[in-house]
Amino acid sequence: MTLLLMFLEFFKTGLFAIGGGLATLPFLYNMADKYSWFTRSDLADMIAVSESTPGPIGINMATYVGFHTAGVPGAIITTTALVLPSLIVIMIVASFLKRFSESFYVKSAFYGLRPAVTGLIAAAAFEIYRITLLAIEPFLESRNILQLFQWKNIVLFAALFVLNKKVKWHPVFIILIAAVIGIVLQL
Repeated sequence: MTLLLMFLEFFKTGLFAIGGGLATLPFLYNMADKYSWFTRSDLADMIAVSESTPGPIGINMATYVGFHTAGVPGAIITTTALVLPSLIVIMIVASFLKRFSESFYVKSAFYGLRPAVTGLIAAAAFEIYRITLLAIEPFLESRNILQLFQWKNIVLFAALFVLNKKVKWHPVFIILIAAVIGIVLQL
């Protein structure tokens, strides 16, 4: 029953997460809240691994969540379910593309979708920042403002952000540096 539910949830995600892999994150946060498959904290780790591995983040996330929840069958089900709507839509759109590419309604729909997708991605990014850089629960317990922040993470984030902007290294090097620092400091 879990596999069927996972298929339906990821099919729905694949159908409505317009804008690429990061647009799947709000759906995954919703799943974390709705089911006991994974926590929001697990999801932050999954995002880190999915961003660090080759391939599209949405598919990596679906595969990771499926494997985390139900092993290899879960990984196959979630990945297939996430990709299937795109395959169906692409086949339909490709057959009608030439006829509707200049349509006022199609252009207008995409005009409205762009800010919506941007908002979904921004909301997901905010949630990642919140999980990674803030320590809400320790702060709520102590009411000490200094405990609101995960200082090691903030320093690492700032240093790597500046390094990335100044040196313009390939993202793989930045990810490797972060991984080594994380291992050394056990963040």
